[in-house]
Amino acid sequence: MESQQLTPEQQDRKRRLDWFLKARFGMFIHWGLYSQLGRHEWVMNRERIPVEEYEPLAQTWKPAPGCQREWAKLAKDSGMRYMVMTTKHHEGFCLFDSKLTDYNAAKCGPGRDLVAEYVEAARAEGLKVGFYYSMMDWHHPDGARCKKDEAARRRFVDYIHGQVRELCTNYGKVDIMWYDVSWPLDAEGWESAKMNAMVRELQPDIIINDRSQMPEDFGTPEQHITPAEGGRAWEACMTFNGSWGYTPIDTDYKTSKQVVGMLRQVAAGGGNLLLNIGPRPDGSVPEPCVQALKETGDWLRRYGPSLYEATDPGPKDWLVTGAFTTRGSKLYFHCNRWPGSELAIGGLFNKVLGARLMGGYELGFRQNKDRLVIFGLPEIAPDALATVIEIDVEGQPKQKLGAGCVLIDDDPWG
Repeated sequence: MESQQLTPEQQDRKRRLDWFLKARFGMFIHWGLYSQLGRHEWVMNRERIPVEEYEPLAQTWKPAPGCQREWAKLAKDSGMRYMVMTTKHHEGFCLFDSKLTDYNAAKCGPGRDLVAEYVEAARAEGLKVGFYYSMMDWHHPDGARCKKDEAARRRFVDYIHGQVRELCTNYGKVDIMWYDVSWPLDAEGWESAKMNAMVRELQPDIIINDRSQMPEDFGTPEQHITPAEGGRAWEACMTFNGSWGYTPIDTDYKTSKQVVGMLRQVAAGGGNLLLNIGPRPDGSVPEPCVQALKETGDWLRRYGPSLYEATDPGPKDWLVTGAFTTRGSKLYFHCNRWPGSELAIGGLFNKVLGARLMGGYELGFRQNKDRLVIFGLPEIAPDALATVIEIDVEGQPKQKLGAGCVLIDDDPWG
């Protein structure tokens, strides 16, 4: 859509989303009192721990100074371009110095404003800053009864709006407001339109996610990669294992190969990957996350343009050897199952002009009807995560196979 056809609201959204649409990769950080228990961030709810038993965790939490700087360095080195940290999760404990409750990091065990440290660390690495904020609150006395008691709703909504105001006022420029779970009220009950208007008044460049029960600027599919419809901005938020918070008993960590595969998938759909780390109570990052992120960063330094600057708007059929991203008339084939010295790609409609290992040498190819064979490849994959092969074609790339074993009758390159 041309800019002159956009409404003022659409033009402003396009302006605010510009960096986000190019970012591709971000770090999610779930960190709170639950990290000390190490049994999932929902441990208070799942184990039905009463408030009076859970509250003392606020005094025993002693994060190591400087840990956020290590996260930010890791994020930068991994090819990430923004960070989003929990400022308050469902447990109700605030990692920032709130004037509305003493149940916060500055007044309890940590003895300092952990959000301020996070913001400083992210900015030092040139990363965009996002605030996660849970609207649901298991600690606040009105957090549940607000659903049926109007006086409780008024108190609780004022509390939530007040904390959002603090977050948008006390830390300089904020790039993302990332709300979560809006139980038990609807958008009207939360007064979400009013709250988000306040956020934009305080932070004119901010983008807001879709979890205050309003669509706002971008979608957030969770634990699955599903592109938004109609060209809407989106990011898939994913865990490294099955938990968001530190859960050492869950050892099923994603590998760097899986991370690279997710990055290709979000890039193909024009979205971002917000990949979570669950730091230990002291703020250190579990080794499997560190290793996978460093390996991903090394891979992105070689093949980054095939993700940051590419997408794949046209339909593509599956191939066992890999999948595509595209940029203009250039195809990037991410080969994650290496076939040896020859690679066959079926169903490509375009005339191929050249092929090469990305960052490497030119390859031979032959093309007949709807079959492309690239030869001269090394017997062993140059990159264990995924080797990217650049393919130059005439026109907008198009590939289609279908279930039938029938060749195209017309020669598309004549």
